[in-house]
Amino acid sequence: MEWAIASEPARPGRGNEDFVGAAPGVVVLLDGAGTPDGAESGCDHGVAWFSARLGVELLARAVREPDRALTDCLADAVAATAEAHGGGCDLGHPGTPSATVVAVRVTAEVLEYLVLADSVLVLDHVGGVPPVAITDDREAVVGGPLRGGLDRLDAGTPEHAAALLGYVEAMRGRRNRADGFWVAAADPAAAYAALTGSVPLADVTGFALLSDGASRLVDTFALADWTGALALLRERGPAALIAEVRRAEAADPLGRAHPRGKAQDDATAVLVRL
Repeated sequence: MEWAIASEPARPGRGNEDFVGAAPGVVVLLDGAGTPDGAESGCDHGVAWFSARLGVELLARAVREPDRALTDCLADAVAATAEAHGGGCDLGHPGTPSATVVAVRVTAEVLEYLVLADSVLVLDHVGGVPPVAITDDREAVVGGPLRGGLDRLDAGTPEHAAALLGYVEAMRGRRNRADGFWVAAADPAAAYAALTGSVPLADVTGFALLSDGASRLVDTFALADWTGALALLRERGPAALIAEVRRAEAADPLGRAHPRGKAQDDATAVLVRL
């Protein structure tokens, strides 16, 4: 495996709540769910701490225990991270820190993957077969009817901030429920709601992992399809893809042409060649 990685916070000087880690045969990417101004989380550590702690725990287990399913590795990582919070955090709070997860493990014959929530895994197939993007869209399906007038408000305004807070609070009530959507938080059971699968290693030449701040080049701004996004990653690298996203965000700062919860977001892109 050969990998290239780029990651940027939403704005310079702000913390980055994404996490990416790579080791021989394993790559993981987490996108922490930020807490809007005015929303409580019940946690003293914060989202960036949670993403990093969970990411390290998952990466270590996926490498150290190659015969265990990625779902089991994630469940154990969630449990270990919950324990690391200590007694000062209320892990039963609906806003306890959470994260999306993409994990890929490459063995001698197969590529195994796990995708939980809305980060994206893109598989680059051999022989001109179009790439396959794998993402968990349950949050978008559940959240669509709850957005109300959020997408009609200019980003950065007090009205947008208030609407976003209301949306986040409504979504918290549907998090990690069978009739809602799933993310990695404090309950190890969420790991078993992830999308999982495997493909023969001979069928792929590589893959990309994208947080939703990076995948918006395709799924929000429609400036490329997945074939074009992979070509950009191969030819110019992950930092160039993020730069294109930043240009698109700057061209629509109020979110009028492309409504979105955050005008700018943390963005992480990983390209792996096999």
